[in-house]
Amino acid sequence: MAKELTGERLEQELARLDRMLEFERQYRWASGICGIDEAGRGPLAGPVVAGAVILPKDCKILYLNDSKKLSEKRREELFLEIQDKAVSYGVGIVSPGQIDAINILQATYEAMRQAVGKLDRVPEVLLNDAVEIPGLSMKQVKIIHGDGKSLSIAAASVLAKVTRDHMMADYDVIYPEYGFAKHKGYGTKDHIQAIKDHGPCPIHRKTFIKKFVTEEKEYKE
Repeated sequence: MAKELTGERLEQELARLDRMLEFERQYRWASGICGIDEAGRGPLAGPVVAGAVILPKDCKILYLNDSKKLSEKRREELFLEIQDKAVSYGVGIVSPGQIDAINILQATYEAMRQAVGKLDRVPEVLLNDAVEIPGLSMKQVKIIHGDGKSLSIAAASVLAKVTRDHMMADYDVIYPEYGFAKHKGYGTKDHIQAIKDHGPCPIHRKTFIKKFVTEEKEYKE
C-alpha cells in the first residue's frame, strides 16, 4: 500500500497518522497500550464483536482510520496488516441470545472483556472508544469518537468490523432470504420486510425486532 502514496500526499498521510498517535504518546510510559472498539451494537441480527489491539510503539499503518470511513476493500487489506503488525490482538464475540438476555450494553462490555482476555500479554493502559469497561483492573482512558482519534482504537475498530462482516456473510449462506451479506443485520427497509415476510431466524435479536414480528410468525429452527 505504501507505493500508492508519494511526495506531498504521503507526507500528509503520515502527518494524519502522527496526530492519531497523540494518546499513545501520552501514555508511552506503559508497557502495553491497547485500543478497544466494537462493531454491531445497532443491528437487528447477529453478534456484537469487540476488537482489542496492541500496536508497536510509534507504529503507523497507512490509511488506518475509523472503520466506518473506509471502503470494504481497504478494511480487508488493513485487517490483514493489523494482524501482521500488532504486538497482540484479540476478538470477543457475544451472541444474539446473550444480547437478549443481558442487553446490548452489557453484551458489549462482555465482548470487550473477552477481547482483552485473548491478548497474549496484559496491557497497562486501555484506550476505549467512548466507554469504560466494568470488571477490568488496568487504567482505562475513555475517548469520545476514539476510532477517529487513536490509531490503536482505529485498529480495533477494523478488526471488530471485518470479523463481524465475515460472520454475517457466513450467516447469509445459511439464511439467504434475509440478505445478511448485504446489510450485515442492520435495519434496512429490505431487511425489515424480510422479517415481516419470513419471520425471524435464530440470529435475530428478539428484543430488537418486537415491533416487526407478528404473533403468527414463529422463530425458525
